[in-house]
Amino acid sequence: MRLAFAVATAADPDVLILDEALSVGDGAFARKSFERIIGYKDAGKTILFCSHSLYQVEAICSRVLWLDHGRLVMDGEPARVVSAYAEFLGGGGEGCGTPDQPAPAAVAGSGVGRLTKVEVEADGVEGRKLTVRSGQTDLTVAVGFASDPALPPPSVGLTITGSNGWAVTSASTSNDGLTISRRPDGSGEVELSFPRFPLLKGAYWVNVFLLCEQGIHLYDRIEHAAELEVVQDGLEQGVVSLPRRWSVNGAPASAVSPTVPTVAAR
Repeated sequence: MRLAFAVATAADPDVLILDEALSVGDGAFARKSFERIIGYKDAGKTILFCSHSLYQVEAICSRVLWLDHGRLVMDGEPARVVSAYAEFLGGGGEGCGTPDQPAPAAVAGSGVGRLTKVEVEADGVEGRKLTVRSGQTDLTVAVGFASDPALPPPSVGLTITGSNGWAVTSASTSNDGLTISRRPDGSGEVELSFPRFPLLKGAYWVNVFLLCEQGIHLYDRIEHAAELEVVQDGLEQGVVSLPRRWSVNGAPASAVSPTVPTVAAR
């Protein structure tokens, strides 16, 4: 597969067809493959990218076709089609990871990156299973990583999924415009905070990802890094408590302050 990809892209084609080609090879090869693909995209080439990785499909493609046994189900803007397909799957997700913490890895000069630490805290209490009070508890996720210092600084992403596997929310340094500063050996740490955690009662999982600087190529991940049991006061229904304001007869009656996640790098 590596040889076939190298030969196909060396020919500078006007149309490049890829079918799960990025799921093979080591991390360094995968990164080079992504760089080659993004280069073709920036040059205005046509890329037909077939994959079960919904994140990669949305990150790379400008148009998505959903096929079912050769029948066109949906054709359109990536976010809309990917969201519909994920809902169709019933929240099965893209595979179940392990909650084990990663071991620190020497990656200097390897062209890859590794997660070296993931710690989840609720009001200062760290653990793999945490009780969180909706709208009151401050949730913090601390992530450490090692990376090849010759490459651009990586990005860190996080998703919170429900018990059915659906992604409830996500955040990433690349999407939020944060460039991570690193030590000379390529290591670094970031911390993501959710003040007054706004999700309503239920069971949730925290998943952490280390990606390239563009937030596309995946270096490493830990799925189910922590389980959150969210409890709440009152009978509010749904998934999240949104900031809101009431008025009575045109006069403000009460308000709920917004809860804005913050990101810090150190």
